Amino acid sequence: MKIVSVNTYFVRPRWGFVEIETDDGFVGWGEAVLEGHASAVLACVEEMKDYLIGQDAGNIEGLWETMYRAGFYRGGGVLMSAISGIDQALWDIKGKYFGVPVYELMGGRCRDKMKVYSWVGGDRPSDVGSAAKEKMDAGFRAIKMNATEELQMIDSYDKIDAVLERVAAIRETCGKYFGIAIDFHGRVHKPMAKILAKKLEEFDPMFIEEPVLCENMEVFKEIAACCNIPIATGERLFSKYDFKRLLSYGGVDIIQPDLSHAGGITEVKKIAAMAESYDVALAPHCPLGPIALSACLNVDATSYNAVIQEQSIGIHYNVGKSVLDYVKNQEDFKFTDGFVELPKLAGLGVDVNKELVIEENKNPHNWKNPVWHHEDGSVSEW
Repeated sequence: MKIVSVNTYFVRPRWGFVEIETDDGFVGWGEAVLEGHASAVLACVEEMKDYLIGQDAGNIEGLWETMYRAGFYRGGGVLMSAISGIDQALWDIKGKYFGVPVYELMGGRCRDKMKVYSWVGGDRPSDVGSAAKEKMDAGFRAIKMNATEELQMIDSYDKIDAVLERVAAIRETCGKYFGIAIDFHGRVHKPMAKILAKKLEEFDPMFIEEPVLCENMEVFKEIAACCNIPIATGERLFSKYDFKRLLSYGGVDIIQPDLSHAGGITEVKKIAAMAESYDVALAPHCPLGPIALSACLNVDATSYNAVIQEQSIGIHYNVGKSVLDYVKNQEDFKFTDGFVELPKLAGLGVDVNKELVIEENKNPHNWKNPVWHHEDGSVSEW
């Protein structure tokens, strides 16, 4: 099972796919992308070929350690996202080789299905009450929304009131027990984050996400002391060492490693186990495509502390193409009563529409996130 080729593809709306082929005909797919930096990540995958061609695709741990350690420099979004996509593809191959879903190779499942949530409101949230009701009527039991637009370090309370009004609209239309996750998206700094977190308590959110950036991870404990709402974060962390620091500071209740950024299945499974020892829940970040989602579900299947899974079907970022466009076994991704079944096919569990992938790659996307500014002209966090 020697690796003979490693191929990369740009696919809309903003993703990058990796295809690894072996000399005995097995093909594995991974999703290697850092949103807004797809070109850099796929170029990094190309650089990694020297570590892969001619090697046994089944030696996942050894190849992972080689890619991570042998290049001297390590960590960060680009390098770890490249490793992530390759790692997913290697697990896909190994599952296909043994004819079982990947989670069977990691000790088997500890659950039968996984709870999922949907997005409402977009980057500049509006009409979230009616949008959340639509999701509830479609069978979802929880949604996530961006809390606010731009917020300076000290800002006007009318922006705080606007957040409260939007969350109140969801609570009024969907009832007391519908799950509401509120993403601060790193747009809020400590002074306003403490205020906003405290005022949101009355709506019993499922969690608040990235109340401040992980650059200031020592602040989570301070924000936790201001409110009785679970705090989630971790999408912009890239290794078990990053999460070790986060967990040691305390204050965080839910970690959100991204399987296309934080080292793939191999690394995130270790991160999940480490979080479990701190009694911290797992909710993998995944506003991405079907391969990343399938990788997440395999880790969720084997992680006791996995509580809910993000997925991007219908998310506002998906313009031109969406998750299931690249999937032949679409029925396996059906959501029922707010849950999705675990992967059924051997490998990661996604039958990729390679013809569409090749067609998309003929006109590579160049997706970039918006650049926002405050009223005074200074750059705002997006």
